[in-house]
Amino acid sequence: MDRRLVLINPVNPKKRGLTMNVSSRFPPLGLGIVAALTPSTWEVHIIDENFEPFQYVDADLVGLTAFTASATRAYEIAGIYRERGTRTVLGGIHASMRPEEALQYVDTIVIGEAESAWESVITDFEAGNMKRIYQGERLDPAEIPFPRRELFHPGYTFGSIQTARGCPMDCEFCSVTAFNGRTYRQRPVERVLDELETISQKRVFFVDDNIIGYGKKAEKRALSLFKGMIERGIEKDWFCQASMNVGDNPDVLKYAALSGCRMVFLGVEAESAAVLHEVNKSLNIRMKDSYDEVFRRINNYGIAVLGAFIYGMDCDTPETLRYRTDYILKSGVDVMQTTYLTPLPGTRLFTRLQNENRLLYNMFPEDWDHYDMTEVTFMPQLMTPEDLKSAMDESSSRLYSKTSIYRKFFKTWRATKSFTTAMWAYTSNMNYRHVACTIPE
Repeated sequence: MDRRLVLINPVNPKKRGLTMNVSSRFPPLGLGIVAALTPSTWEVHIIDENFEPFQYVDADLVGLTAFTASATRAYEIAGIYRERGTRTVLGGIHASMRPEEALQYVDTIVIGEAESAWESVITDFEAGNMKRIYQGERLDPAEIPFPRRELFHPGYTFGSIQTARGCPMDCEFCSVTAFNGRTYRQRPVERVLDELETISQKRVFFVDDNIIGYGKKAEKRALSLFKGMIERGIEKDWFCQASMNVGDNPDVLKYAALSGCRMVFLGVEAESAAVLHEVNKSLNIRMKDSYDEVFRRINNYGIAVLGAFIYGMDCDTPETLRYRTDYILKSGVDVMQTTYLTPLPGTRLFTRLQNENRLLYNMFPEDWDHYDMTEVTFMPQLMTPEDLKSAMDESSSRLYSKTSIYRKFFKTWRATKSFTTAMWAYTSNMNYRHVACTIPE
């Protein structure tokens, strides 16, 4: 009889955070790829708490993934299976950054990218000698199989796809480099195009940290991808993440738009050079004075700008945050995202704040619930935690008032000359309004 593998995508029921809205949730690509790497002699199920609360399903082996804010939920579910004698494996970024902690709650962990280790996990399980720790290697992305999308919950509005891994930047608050490395590794364009053709959803999110990559060679590859989508007739509306230099090459924007790009997520972080220096956001420092020109260029091709800003840097005060809010409202940004600076494990920021005894929540693992970017989690330098929360609340009430959102809608419509793009931006702003929860009418 076939063995059964149950893969679980846990969600903290107490802290939905930025995934509160269905359109802000994306399929668990990692679990889909693990499913694809599992031998055909295994029956594979995915339980996805983005859409359905966990219900026990018999399994021979259980695999879980977890971000930091859902780590305690992953440990809880793993415990249910361990009580019944079922072996549990945990992978993902949190287990990779906190392996000693994770090993207290599961039988086995995979550190790093799990694809290279999964064959060994299955082989060892079948032989009855699973290890406690498997170390994943950073694969050539050409070797990564397509995820088994038929196992994903049908409720996802967006399909998702990854075309590259790694980031050469070194932002203090980011754990991407610790997990995926600083080498930018790209999948072959033809493989990406082949996979895009397997995605049923009309809307797609490219999960890469930077769709255009780093340097002229990567930029040329991005152009090849966009042109390939057009040539193959892959008709998707899509959005992506990119760096602030995405507007440097008009051809990149032209072919991104022609291939269906509706929105670009830019980690703007702040309008202040001092703040950008603090977190080592080097590219933004160089481009700070041309932010609005970047936004305008992107808009000229019918693409909306989702500008992500961070509140709570060491040089921030209630006054500087009020000014940041003013800037967001007046700038060419179409979609407004504000989050608290959050020291995630594995980042230099976490290490620094922990060494300075500034973490407000340090009873781990239970306190990981707070680390979802919607709470103040450390003692600010120039204000109290209450001051920072009040500043964020004030900002949210201004940014996500209906008046502000309507103004941004009409601004986007005028700037992009696209009602469809303007509606993308409007819907995204309304989603952030929903997350903020306490916005006055």
